[in-house]
Amino acid sequence: MSTHPDRSFALLLLALLTMCPLAIEAQMFRDDARHSGLAPGSGAHSLHGVRWRYKTDAAVVSSPIVSGDTLYFGSMDHVFYALDKHTGTLRWKFPTQGRIASSPAVVDGVVYFGSYDSAFYALDSTSGALLWKFSTAGERRFSGSHLHGAQPAAEVMPDPFDVFLSSPAVADAAVFFGSGDGNVYALNARTGTLLWKFQTGNVVHASPAIADGMVYVGSWDSYFYALDEASGRERWRFKTGEDPAIHNQQGIQSSAVVADGMVYFGCRDSHLYALDARSGSKRWEFSTGDSWVVSSPAVRDGVVYFATSDSGLVEGLDARTGRAIFSLDFKQWPFFSSPTIAGDLLYIGSNQGRVVAIDVEGRRVRWSFETDGSRQKGAPYTKADGTPNYRAVVSDSFYDQLIIGNERLMNIGAVVSTPAVDGDMVYFGSWDGNLYAIG
Repeated sequence: MSTHPDRSFALLLLALLTMCPLAIEAQMFRDDARHSGLAPGSGAHSLHGVRWRYKTDAAVVSSPIVSGDTLYFGSMDHVFYALDKHTGTLRWKFPTQGRIASSPAVVDGVVYFGSYDSAFYALDSTSGALLWKFSTAGERRFSGSHLHGAQPAAEVMPDPFDVFLSSPAVADAAVFFGSGDGNVYALNARTGTLLWKFQTGNVVHASPAIADGMVYVGSWDSYFYALDEASGRERWRFKTGEDPAIHNQQGIQSSAVVADGMVYFGCRDSHLYALDARSGSKRWEFSTGDSWVVSSPAVRDGVVYFATSDSGLVEGLDARTGRAIFSLDFKQWPFFSSPTIAGDLLYIGSNQGRVVAIDVEGRRVRWSFETDGSRQKGAPYTKADGTPNYRAVVSDSFYDQLIIGNERLMNIGAVVSTPAVDGDMVYFGSWDGNLYAIG
């Protein structure tokens, strides 16, 4: 007796689904656990304008994550938000006791993120209900005496440029993140139970990258670490630069990307590094002169893309050798945002209050978007030649002036949030308090 072909196919499909686990939806900072920075789809080739904006009560440093039809992000107003990605309509919000400068991860119906209240949260992605909360030993910013040459020289000062909290990466039923208490944590993703923690010598605000059984993350103690994913045991560490006098040219804020057996990351010692992922041996380093690399790199088709701070450059290097391929100049406006690549375009935010789309083949700007904050407040802090007018924001070298000047410049609508690209839409947060959807 013959079997109906449709029924045979259905039985085979059922058998395969029984044997193989269903794919788990996973969205996180830099798009995946390796931090590739590569988004699917062709992206927004043309800019038609703002589709919608959602106003929060403080700066949006967090990079948004799109999962299904929902957009997730945190704000410095202490609230975590879930919006309809098509309309910007609020679906739910969850209050914490501190500023949220961490970007979320959304995996299998759970949203993970950290807050300055020293807690790490897991929420139901549909309702926003709290599933569990884990308390660290205490969040803080990187601090140093005579920081950036500010007075008084003997005073220990928190760094105003330490703007991000570590964003979680999820892999193999565990969630990994760093903390201002100096630890890298691994928790059971379902229960929040501590699996292991690894103590570094200072604040960890970079986000761990996970690949091939290893956890890669940098610390403000000037070391970059490779840890065993299962146990947290140190496999190797790599030393970057130090600056004991004023603590300006030191610290790893950049999150690493793992690609083709290499791990790439930026450092405030003004270098981009490429290391062998298994051994930690240095393959090459690229000097930016004296400009920090806070931005996290992306790698595609043998090219490493990254951006610099004070020099305001977006650069492309040969991923194998570190040879410079191209450099685009954005008039010394710093980049703290990281590049996202979709199709033939690279998207990145600028502290000038802009998001630019760069044609990676033509090596030119395809379009640029200006935030509300930049349009309303940018002129007094911009020179006639288009460069930042630092004299307008800082009167002397006293530490308080450093804080005031930085806040004035950020308040022009700086975009330190990394753009999320979904279809022909680009989503990002701004220091002007808005979450923008453009396309």
